Amino acid sequence: MPTKISLALGPRQPLSRQVAWGCFTTNVTLPGFGTLLAGRITGYPQVILTLAGFALTTIFGIQAISWFLNNWTQFQQLQDQPDLYLREFWMHMRWALLGIALFALAWLWALVSSLAILAEARATEKRAVPPKIHPPS
Repeated sequence: MPTKISLALGPRQPLSRQVAWGCFTTNVTLPGFGTLLAGRITGYPQVILTLAGFALTTIFGIQAISWFLNNWTQFQQLQDQPDLYLREFWMHMRWALLGIALFALAWLWALVSSLAILAEARATEKRAVPPKIHPPS
């Protein structure tokens, strides 16, 4: 029997501090996935930005590095015309840099979400702690 995979979020429940820290560390390493673990819908666009940024950086970064290595000797001769070098370099690096920017945006967004998740868990635990009982004197 095949395993059923669902991307639907479950009901949002209060999180303990331990689970919130797990969501935080997951978001730091894979932006958006920790937000989804916390049951927040904003994790979906974070994951999309993360995966798009990673794909752009990987695909176009490899192409840019390959192009740079193939043209290494040509650029050693362009020291009197650095503007030509910079234009060529920009034309081959722009998509990889866009991928890095998308990943950074997703990471920052996930960091803000993680801090909000931690604050919510902290507030939930403070409300759940019963008052202290002092023994009679």
